[in-house]
Amino acid sequence: MAIIRFNSFRDALALQNRMNSLFQDFNRSQGETDALTTAAFVPPVDVYEDEHKVVLKLEVPGMKQDDFDIRVENNTLTVRGERKFEKEEKEENFHRIERRHGSFYRAFTVATTMNTENVKASYDAGVLKIELEKRAEAKPKQIKVSVGDSKPVEAPQAESKPAA
Repeated sequence: MAIIRFNSFRDALALQNRMNSLFQDFNRSQGETDALTTAAFVPPVDVYEDEHKVVLKLEVPGMKQDDFDIRVENNTLTVRGERKFEKEEKEENFHRIERRHGSFYRAFTVATTMNTENVKASYDAGVLKIELEKRAEAKPKQIKVSVGDSKPVEAPQAESKPAA
């Protein structure tokens, strides 16, 4: 009997491939156009932070500033909006529509260390940027180390030595 080494990554990848093929088979039976039109519009988001704030960037091209509803309630930041399908007066013969349209809703839990009273939002080049400042007590502080009689430690000065 041969010993087979267990590889959890390989098993997870095989499961993912099986699930993908299952959904692809389902989409083929529904028709390609049905699969594209029934998909929900969920804008991708990047979240990052520095020592002063947390920033969210949502990718929502083709929208206006008035199309967004941004709220902070009970430590939850919610972003709602709707991207409408722009239909021109003349009849168009579309071959393919891949851009997602419709309403969306994204919710993010806000840490208690964030200042929810001063939230900034801006929209430029199809990117909605939301900034939440950290409270003063949550920002990192530099603490000086003192020695003996509570005086701050100073770095020793380098003495200049004559060249030999």
